[in-house]
Amino acid sequence: MRKTPTRTRFSPRLRSAFVAVAIAALSGTTLAGSPASAAPSGDTTQFKGVNWADPRDNFADDPVVLSGLSTSDTYAQTYTKASRVISAFRANLGANTVRLPINPYTVNGSYWKSYRGVIDAATAKGFKVILSYWEGTGPRKDGFIDDEATFWPMWDTVVKAYKGNSRVYFEPMNEPHGYTDTEWADLAAKWLDTYPSVPRNRIFVSGAGYNDHVTSVCADPRLKGTYLSLHHYGFWKEYATYDQWVADLKVRIGDCANRTVADEFGAHMTTGFDYNKPAPDNNFVNFMQAVTDTFRELKMGSVYWPGLRTGDTYSLQKLTGDPARPWLATTNQSGADRLAWGWGRGKPVRP
Repeated sequence: MRKTPTRTRFSPRLRSAFVAVAIAALSGTTLAGSPASAAPSGDTTQFKGVNWADPRDNFADDPVVLSGLSTSDTYAQTYTKASRVISAFRANLGANTVRLPINPYTVNGSYWKSYRGVIDAATAKGFKVILSYWEGTGPRKDGFIDDEATFWPMWDTVVKAYKGNSRVYFEPMNEPHGYTDTEWADLAAKWLDTYPSVPRNRIFVSGAGYNDHVTSVCADPRLKGTYLSLHHYGFWKEYATYDQWVADLKVRIGDCANRTVADEFGAHMTTGFDYNKPAPDNNFVNFMQAVTDTFRELKMGSVYWPGLRTGDTYSLQKLTGDPARPWLATTNQSGADRLAWGWGRGKPVRP
């Protein structure tokens, strides 16, 4: 669930209501987690990352084209551009992880050869890469796999190409909100059964709904040993205090923090907000300070949405320089500071 300037889903107010109802409907058993929540590694702080996105929010009925790239780019051109963007993510933010979208149009078609340049460049730079399936747009933007006849061949290709690369992680689906909690757990278990050669500690099982709670997938013994991905956004509420945001985040995690990575969270970065100072009347400042403090407290990894997406006010980086040899500039240093704090570095919010 990401902030997009041209939303076609529920409005933020309706989405917030939907998520609140969904969370309220969860049973105590679901929230509690279970012994099946054994962590792949003890905590998830190794993931310090950002999303790199298509300007269209990654929902597309054709290949996804990351901001700054083009379908006309060759593999070599893509690799060169991606190498510089990845280097800028590290230099500007201290990131070591990037989350990238895939869809059948990207993987099953001719663009896959070029798109692999992004993945290869990132892993060559030592980055962890999370590959996540995005559904299409229009009537296909419904929280379901668009077409299983193309979905599974897509994953066949991706797994074959990268199962041997320990820096590549696989997220079967982004925001599977069309499915019930049980249906989504069944589908995630099917993915695991289909690709038993992929180590479970290289798989991210999305939280149910809009990735908005991980408690149900955490409690499913069939998904033991995988990471869990959570999404969390300030626009889900018109206003909440710092303490309310902390409580809201923790109930979505339950006792599963040691398996959970927040692989989407974000707030306005191009509007001049100062996230380094308390501003109790500002919902987004409260949100960013609360979630990054909580990630640090719970030793959770996090992947900001978006590190780079052209036209998004949440984007923490913007493209600069020669388009053939791009570099990045930070749009809000205080936002970058909060991100670093959540990752275990930097300084707390100052009075």
